[in-house]
Amino acid sequence: MQTLRYLAPNRIEVLANEAGHVTEYRPVYSRQLNVYRGIDNVLEFKLLNPDQKPLDVDRYTPKFVAFDENNTQVLSYEGVNLQEGDSTAYTKKGLFKVTVTENDLLNVKDQFLTYNVYLIDYDGTNVLTYANEWFDATGIINVKSHAFPGPVETKSVTTLAKLTSNATEWHSRDIIDAQPGVNGNEALHTAVVYTDGYEGDIVVQATLDDQVTDYTPWADVKQVAFTGAETEPKPINFNGVFSYIRFKSTADPTNKISKILVRN
Repeated sequence: MQTLRYLAPNRIEVLANEAGHVTEYRPVYSRQLNVYRGIDNVLEFKLLNPDQKPLDVDRYTPKFVAFDENNTQVLSYEGVNLQEGDSTAYTKKGLFKVTVTENDLLNVKDQFLTYNVYLIDYDGTNVLTYANEWFDATGIINVKSHAFPGPVETKSVTTLAKLTSNATEWHSRDIIDAQPGVNGNEALHTAVVYTDGYEGDIVVQATLDDQVTDYTPWADVKQVAFTGAETEPKPINFNGVFSYIRFKSTADPTNKISKILVRN
């Protein structure tokens, strides 16, 4: 069976609202943009005037900005003018590009963002471009991660407490889902313990129960000793398919264990 794949520029037409011109009542760049985490995304824009002619980009500095649902700016780029046709000559075909970088998307979760493209004229004036026939200034950009799946989210344990007043051990209140459905029989789990003068053991406990209650049985799967002289976070690696994971300390962790980070 044959499958088609396309390698083509992700190009959008934008219509500049220049002074003295009436903008036509027609769709402009209403197409939704898709960007993918884990790779640099190059977006091309073709700048047109109200007569649908390529606009001279030499006089403008293109700007691209994107906002989340709280109207907080999460991306901002200055466009780079492009050439089209004869690569030996500088052309003014209204083309510019922005590159949404892999690093800039690291902390941006999968979501829909709104974006805007505007132009800064040579005298510092902002020139608006439109997203659709209703003269909306913003378009839609969809951030996705399924094309280049990255590592799973790191979970954090910050509180260990006694289960009863006379207990001699402290247990984490945060119960970590061990994700048995996506881990095979050799599932590797990694934890990192951040300490400051802690002397005692940290024990990783796990259960196979589907739900955690006061009567859930826990088994010790890994134990690591701390001398109190540690100056760097200490890693703990262990294997196994479990339903849930928690942590136990054999000494008082108050002000001595700041957090435990876990990745399954």
